[in-house]
Amino acid sequence: MPTTPHVLAIDIGGTKLAGALVDADGEILASAQRPTPPADVFGALASLIAELTGSGPPPVAVGIGCAGPLDLAAGTVSPVNIGTWRGFPVRDEVAALTGLPTTLAGDAQCFALGEHWLGAGQGSEALLGVVVSTGIGGGLVMGGVPLLGPTGNAGHVGHMTVEVAGEPCDCGGRGCVERYASGPHLTRWAVEQGWHPDARAWQAGSADGRAGSGDGRAGALGTRAVDARSLAEDAAAGHPVAVAAFERGARALAAMVVSTTAVVDVRKVVIGGGVANAGEVLFAPLRRAVDDLGGLAFVKSVEITRSTLGVRAGLAGAARLAWSATAAQPTAKGAQATATAAQPAVTGARPTAPRDAR
Repeated sequence: MPTTPHVLAIDIGGTKLAGALVDADGEILASAQRPTPPADVFGALASLIAELTGSGPPPVAVGIGCAGPLDLAAGTVSPVNIGTWRGFPVRDEVAALTGLPTTLAGDAQCFALGEHWLGAGQGSEALLGVVVSTGIGGGLVMGGVPLLGPTGNAGHVGHMTVEVAGEPCDCGGRGCVERYASGPHLTRWAVEQGWHPDARAWQAGSADGRAGSGDGRAGALGTRAVDARSLAEDAAAGHPVAVAAFERGARALAAMVVSTTAVVDVRKVVIGGGVANAGEVLFAPLRRAVDDLGGLAFVKSVEITRSTLGVRAGLAGAARLAWSATAAQPTAKGAQATATAAQPAVTGARPTAPRDAR
């Protein structure tokens, strides 16, 4: 087990629970993960924490990144993809379990903070981090400090309205960027236009690139999945419908980027998540659309780049949160400085019974 000073970083999602011990330079000293179970999520999380902290010197603090929405003041979370956690006091529960200062933020906020500390956002005075995957989340880092907002939900860019008379969103809103640019909705729209993930089908199909069956059933014409990865492969190969799907999604993302930049003077946008793996299939039309939609020079000049940390960004950001609860806080790789913590860390007594069927 590590002997150098370190913090415990935790990343909680609907698919997996991940944890790592991270030193002040951002080096991962140990890591572990578990699938997120359908029930007793905190039990699985406690097991993960025990595995990482069971021997050797204890961490000096804990940072948690969790899917939202959340209530920062209360330290509670209600992840849409963890049905048994509604108003669950994860910050206080982890603090009580570990006896350590514990700090909480949203998972996409931790992505942004991690990229700012160790990744593609290093040195940016005004950073927007965006995760484009099954859903779309975001986080802002301004002057090196995460902008979390009073409730802890600042940066929910996936639910910015980009079409005022647009499609209804699962969040209850209308015209949200997530409805146009997330992986499932990119794929949904392409299937509705006749796309199917079989190159032979579209190459042999009609002149407009529509597949012969158009029914969107996995395995109907081939073996590839009906998902954003297959869609990106076909877009890279020139499938007209796949290309149009990414153009449409990129324009929705661009509307969000332009609006956010106009409001808070973002200088750099770092994009990660599974859909970002499409590469220039996504980024080329995104940059074109930002140039088209942006009017003011400072909006047009925003830099857009891809995540360099990938799946490690969330844990890096959670670690940075944890270091913010200590006296010595790293501001860049290999450097430390004192700064104001993003929120009070909690070490207090065990809370009342959580609202979760553990």
